[in-house]
Amino acid sequence: MIDREAVGTLLRHVHDVLDGDVARAQAALGLPEDYRPRFSPVLRALARGPLPIRDLAAAIGVTHSAASQTVAQLTERDLVELRPGDDARQRIAHLTPRAEALLPAVEREWRVVSEAMAELDAELPAPLAEVLLAVLAAVERKPFRERVLERA
Repeated sequence: MIDREAVGTLLRHVHDVLDGDVARAQAALGLPEDYRPRFSPVLRALARGPLPIRDLAAAIGVTHSAASQTVAQLTERDLVELRPGDDARQRIAHLTPRAEALLPAVEREWRVVSEAMAELDAELPAPLAEVLLAVLAAVERKPFRERVLERA
């Protein structure tokens, strides 16, 4: 049993369980074995058009570093291609033909995962995404670091 006060451990465990179950279902949805659930938000964002890594990170709600790491993994799998932008330091992410061919399966995955999440949310005291967004808003108002240091 996970200690209720070990919130970071609990969050990671919930993420691992949900993400792992989606990954195990992906073959049935027509996605390749080396595909990861975290790729879908990136591919869906790039389906609307090429984006610099910074804009991609903002579009999917992750850090620049996280977006860059995911794009590197997508590049290794021939799903994304990086091209230079107007500024030589800027890299623009583009979908490859392989990724474009996968988009119908990605959209199907997105739809069925959303439906499964709605079913799970119905069993919870509050929808999980709403709780997580409330947590983010609270730590934006007052960083958790401050809360910890006040008690140190």
